[in-house]
Amino acid sequence: MNRIFSMFIITLSLYFQSGLGQETQRVAEDFKPSSVNQAGKEFPQVNSQKRVRASIAAPNATKVQLDIGGIKYDMVKDSNGVWTGESNPQDEGFHYYQLNIDGASVPDPGSLYFYGAGRWGSGIEIPSADEDFFAMKNVPHGLTSENIYFSKLTNAFRRCFVYTPAGYNESTKNRYPVLYLQHGSFEDETGWSAQGKADLILDNLIAAKRAVPMIIVMDNGYAYPPKNTGDAVKNERPESIFEQVLTTEVIPMIDSKFRTVADRDHRAIAGLSMGANQTMRIMMNHLDTFSYYGGFSGTSNYPSTDPIDVTTFLDGKYKDGKVLNKKIKLFWLGLGTKEPNPFPKSVGAFKTMLTQQGIQYEYYESPETAHEWLTWRRCLYQFASRLFK
Repeated sequence: MNRIFSMFIITLSLYFQSGLGQETQRVAEDFKPSSVNQAGKEFPQVNSQKRVRASIAAPNATKVQLDIGGIKYDMVKDSNGVWTGESNPQDEGFHYYQLNIDGASVPDPGSLYFYGAGRWGSGIEIPSADEDFFAMKNVPHGLTSENIYFSKLTNAFRRCFVYTPAGYNESTKNRYPVLYLQHGSFEDETGWSAQGKADLILDNLIAAKRAVPMIIVMDNGYAYPPKNTGDAVKNERPESIFEQVLTTEVIPMIDSKFRTVADRDHRAIAGLSMGANQTMRIMMNHLDTFSYYGGFSGTSNYPSTDPIDVTTFLDGKYKDGKVLNKKIKLFWLGLGTKEPNPFPKSVGAFKTMLTQQGIQYEYYESPETAHEWLTWRRCLYQFASRLFK
């Protein structure tokens, strides 16, 4: 009898995890168009329960699903061939999603498109209780510009986006500190200004006098040397040279094109997830270039959760805590409380190492958020307010 009951529980669990079983809570019919819909598009929508409702005309399709949060939800076709369906409640914040039509995953034509998960696709904003800090407000706004440059190291044209604060073009005598801010894996240089709302976060912080006016540089963290015949034959991706691109090409370019304060005391570097890993290594290899560090949902020991051997980790660069405390003005880490392992355990092992070495750091936890953009928006909000002071 117990075995039959256990099998029933397992089957029921799988049923709900697959998205086939909808929550028994009655769906509130107060759906409103998402804030990141294309102009004039009614769908996708979000209701007060944080459910997402999608709709698409596909009269010849036999099966359509809403794919969000790793779960696919079946949609229903009406007499006009329009499919409509909704998800279970989602966490607050920004989420990538897609529609699955007869086995083909496609973007929703109603949403704006964002680069994430290695592709341009749909995104949706679930309203958050604290969204005021990244809201569009009637305050002085900075300018985010697209900067195209040719990289000799990659033998290719690349680009970075550069945020300059309000007043930059009017007060031409002022010079500014710089934050180099990196995206995560399968994202690109558009992430922080589109999904991350970095410009609005800084506009609001600066207007409230909670942050020093600063320049933010957002480059593409994927950088590789030119392919050669050997690489093509082996079908192998060469080792990343982003560190070299940033330190020998991007930083000199930014210092020549923009009114920066070009010294380590006025440079910070930060990143999320993969970008946290990258920027931590860059920071520790170039303490003569940067004096502020921010790691959002990641460290350079990821994905390992083992205790860190300071004699070998990053070539022993964390061995002398006293020296690092003198050189690094701010060592800042942030993580969402709902992030899946190994992120909490990996970051936990790193924090333990810092404590054992007597290295000063600040740690922030974003309440009720996972490995996603609301976590990283909150991290930037907290981190930027601590810079260059």
